[in-house]
Amino acid sequence: MKNIVIFGAPGCGKGTQSERLIDKFGFYHISTGEVLRDHIARGTELGKIADTYISKGQLIPDELMLDILSNLLDSEAVAGKSIIFDGFPRTVRQAEELERILRERDRQVDTVIGLEVADEMLVERLINRGKETGRADDNLDTIKHRLEVYHNQTQPLQEFYTNNGLYKAIDGSKTVDAIADQIALEIERI
Repeated sequence: MKNIVIFGAPGCGKGTQSERLIDKFGFYHISTGEVLRDHIARGTELGKIADTYISKGQLIPDELMLDILSNLLDSEAVAGKSIIFDGFPRTVRQAEELERILRERDRQVDTVIGLEVADEMLVERLINRGKETGRADDNLDTIKHRLEVYHNQTQPLQEFYTNNGLYKAIDGSKTVDAIADQIALEIERI
């Protein structure tokens, strides 16, 4: 079983590349963003709490995300499968807790794929995605705030994973196919 973290700023292509990896390698995809958006759409208590953060471009509190993740990892759907963590961890503390949670389940993070894209391209991608999908958090003010949060809270993970020998930088400004090919090479090296 391989456990991959796909990492990068909002709009870098994490979801798109995760879908490619699912098709190619059969990974189980854990997208905390999708889980949270599903709860918001269904109007669950978790969704209401999450929406108060997401609508402002803020990160969900660690304890809430860790509970969600633990429940997912203990589900039958994940048993015995390789996993892509998409959108998690987002802070160094979450990364440390992910290591602990995985270790308790005889797992580990095997590699971190970092999709690196310039902010200008990210803004353009997210504005276009907002027009295509209607996602409420893909508007210019929220995007700017999300990128600020990313640079302040999430980007330090790059150093954390680099120091642990797990970070693999991928140029996320290339074509979807070229990016997917590079990621596949990195995964095949594990």
